Amino acid sequence: HHPWVFSGAIHRVEGSPGAGGLVEVVDCDGDLIAWGLFNPHSQIRVRLYRWPMPTGTEAERGRDAAGALDGAFWRRRIQAAVQHRRGLGLLDPAGACRLISSEGDGISGLTVDRYGSVLAVQFTSLALWQRRETLLHAIRDALPDCPPDAAVLRTEKGILEEEGLEIRDGILFGELPDGPLTIDEGGVRFGVDLRIGQKTGAYLDQRDNRAAVAPWAKGRDVADVCCYTGGFALHALAAGARSVAGVDVSAGALERARANAALNGRSDDLDAGRWTLEKADAFRWLQARRDEGRRFGMIVLDPPRFARSSRGVPQALRGYASLNELAVACLEPGGVLVTCSCTGRVSRERFLSVLAGVEARTGRRWRILEQRGQPADHPVAPTCPETAYLKCVVATVE
Repeated sequence: HHPWVFSGAIHRVEGSPGAGGLVEVVDCDGDLIAWGLFNPHSQIRVRLYRWPMPTGTEAERGRDAAGALDGAFWRRRIQAAVQHRRGLGLLDPAGACRLISSEGDGISGLTVDRYGSVLAVQFTSLALWQRRETLLHAIRDALPDCPPDAAVLRTEKGILEEEGLEIRDGILFGELPDGPLTIDEGGVRFGVDLRIGQKTGAYLDQRDNRAAVAPWAKGRDVADVCCYTGGFALHALAAGARSVAGVDVSAGALERARANAALNGRSDDLDAGRWTLEKADAFRWLQARRDEGRRFGMIVLDPPRFARSSRGVPQALRGYASLNELAVACLEPGGVLVTCSCTGRVSRERFLSVLAGVEARTGRRWRILEQRGQPADHPVAPTCPETAYLKCVVATVE
């Protein structure tokens, strides 16, 4: 029941399915495996969405291609996804959550984040983009108690090329409010600019982790590496960090971090140097701190995804090893390291293996205190291990 069928797994294609067309996937004996949507442009040649029931006759299984993935099917899937968030208490009119999480909700290729009354929508499937009107109507119908006023399309260049999608960021319906939207995260406020922010605006998958690791920052000098708009930094300051150094390669993200400082009454921390922000490459910044002998009591590593496909995994593992070795060199004895990986192709076991290698090469003993992941609005599908993409390890290093 993995939802992706790669081109190399297909023996033959009967007929001439078009891009986005409904297909049946069968085994070598002609028995139905699943229904999916075809894309001749993508290495993920078919995305699967519906499987026959494991028991019963062929008729009872409902081998009816015409009705397999109709509008009613998508409405049921979306209703179930929204109901899950409603059960978690995440549909507060002023709150933010991931409303639909692609493979985690059985809707491979669609991600929707909700910021109050505004939706940020990302299509990573050409076939679902073709069905966008049906999907958007179903989302609006599933939210009668808190209907969205607007939806904005967010895109990711690499994925668009892989899927053969030619779309641009823009408004799907309604109008965006002037200026950034404000969300509250456990008493810490963030501005989210859906016009220029990365991906779907904010990294909501780190929401629980930011709050959970903040108490470790009390009384420590903290480095927030790949700080984006200051998520871990602001939580650390609220928890009593002595100082925070934030670094990110994106000037726009750092500008938003400065605005978030003002939003939380933390501008004085920037003015006094208690919180510093620097535009720099993470590796080079850590190398410079190591060489000058700078040490921190806590370092947070939250880099972007290092590999999009399995071909990039070896390089990603080397990148994680190098980044963590540099961080350990900048960490004072007994300091806390919060190290994250959002690369779905790198399993938790492989990530821990990388960290074990760092411990062996540096000769500094680790104690892993917590292993965390993504929150409940980013669910994991057991048949798709890639959905357990977020790894967050909290450790002390002697």
